[in-house]
Amino acid sequence: MDSDLASIQDARDALTAAHAAQKRYATFPQEHVDRIVAAMVEAGANAAERLGQMACDETGFGRPESKTQKNLFATRTLAARMEGMKTAGIIRKTATVWEVATPMGVVAALVPSTNPTATALYKSILAAKARCAIVMSPHPRAANCTAEAVRIVAEAAVAAGAPEGLFHCLTRVTLAATDALMEHPLTSVILATGGGPMVRAAYSKGKPAYGVGSGNVPVYVDRSANLAKAAADILAGTSFDWGTLCSTERSVVADAPVKSKLLDALRAHGGHVCSPDETAKLRAIIKPQGVFNTDIVGQSPRRIAEMAGFSVPETAQALIAEVDTVGPAEPLSMETLSPILSFYTADGWEAGCERCLEILHFGGVGHTLALHATAERVIEQFALYKPAMRIVVNTVAALGSVGMTTDLFPAMTLGPGAVGGSITSDNVGPMHLVDVKRIAFEAHPLHDAAGERLGAAPRAASRPNPGRPGPAAPSPPPAPPTPARGAAPPASGSWMERIEERLLARAGNRAFEDGALHPATGNAAAHPSGTPARAANTGTRTPDTEMRRPDTGTRAPDTAPRASGPDPDAPAPVSLALSEAEIAALVRRFRA
Repeated sequence: MDSDLASIQDARDALTAAHAAQKRYATFPQEHVDRIVAAMVEAGANAAERLGQMACDETGFGRPESKTQKNLFATRTLAARMEGMKTAGIIRKTATVWEVATPMGVVAALVPSTNPTATALYKSILAAKARCAIVMSPHPRAANCTAEAVRIVAEAAVAAGAPEGLFHCLTRVTLAATDALMEHPLTSVILATGGGPMVRAAYSKGKPAYGVGSGNVPVYVDRSANLAKAAADILAGTSFDWGTLCSTERSVVADAPVKSKLLDALRAHGGHVCSPDETAKLRAIIKPQGVFNTDIVGQSPRRIAEMAGFSVPETAQALIAEVDTVGPAEPLSMETLSPILSFYTADGWEAGCERCLEILHFGGVGHTLALHATAERVIEQFALYKPAMRIVVNTVAALGSVGMTTDLFPAMTLGPGAVGGSITSDNVGPMHLVDVKRIAFEAHPLHDAAGERLGAAPRAASRPNPGRPGPAAPSPPPAPPTPARGAAPPASGSWMERIEERLLARAGNRAFEDGALHPATGNAAAHPSGTPARAANTGTRTPDTEMRRPDTGTRAPDTAPRASGPDPDAPAPVSLALSEAEIAALVRRFRA
């Protein structure tokens, strides 16, 4: 069979098995999930050194000791931060809302060659914690070490009670297989970590996707900074795994008054500051003929210097090149995934800020920015206005952004937010693979237990919809009897007016004005005709004075007996405080 077709079939088979296993795993309770995750973490941590060496040997990138540290970070550090995290069943409950964790399903994961084993361990553990299955497509240059990392944690998971088939890694890696993996109907979500083209491909598949691309990280060193610590932190980040983390320090922007002292501190901690001639030679090997030279990725400063035609000590931690422009014409200003540091000078934090913006927009917008300063105003201004979703302060950018030296969530996948073309600005964790179902109970009811609308008049009889057949409208109620000829009107209006007055007073409502109750006495105000006046019905409410709803022209059917005039036996006033709507309803009912 053709290799492309065989690899596509591998992807389909893996997805089918993963889907079946995940349907079972989705029913596991939290305690079973946590037991499986713990077994995976222990197995991955125990193999951290061997996997680190395998990754170095297979890819030729980085340092074995750094890769071992990343593997431990992606297992034990991650597990410690996830302790107590609820990802199964009801994960939050209040009196009115329950939140239920629902796994997304099958994850298609893309794994880079620069951090293959750590990323594979991290994504496998995330998927297990979220009760998802996962199928990984490794970089061809790191296929064997990635597959081995997945095998180790998968076997540990099954031994701890997980269904077989939850974790897969393609071993015949082709572009066709990766496309088939991301496009397949059984794939629920894509988790892509790698270069820009890979991430753009993930977003083009019509699936929910978390994509993370390049990070061209600038470091601003302010005049208020501790220069010795800043230099040590910068070089620790640049030399970690020889610059293969996307969050590695790429450029230093030094405040002009501290430039010389900062360069001296960098030299003291193992940085090699290049001469102008060495800088020119270094520039020439980054993009020969306009194409990025991948041979420099993850190489030591000594090896890169040899490639460029000069020499540095074996102990060199970084190659530092002074430059003054940013963009395609200056290859030293781009992300190189190597221990090369471009060095800029800016006079004042405002100028430093502008330079950092240039660097971020040249290949790293949204990702990470580092800041060494003690002046709170400087830190605040960078925090408020810089387009980086992680701004790490007075620490190692490479390690602080992933959560190793900070309290950010431990992650090998860092979202750059919408400004960086991603759906998330988070350090991706298990909850990014969980849909949260919400069960909402009534908190603000419209109706009471009897089905009556709260705060409204009693329900009127239904009227037919215009243009539709329906029952005939009820006959209007008979008019009240006319008082006997010659009968004298009551001295202060009808008994209904007096009941209304007493109801309002008992309810604690403000007295009516302008033809209603007098605001001071509560007595009916005199109308020019000499009879108690009634508030005018304008169809709108008058603030603080008009307390009754406008007359709609219809009345609810009422079977209560109607009064034929003043009644000395009228009902006693209600003694409980009533709402405005209830008063209006009672008044209309008595008047009907």
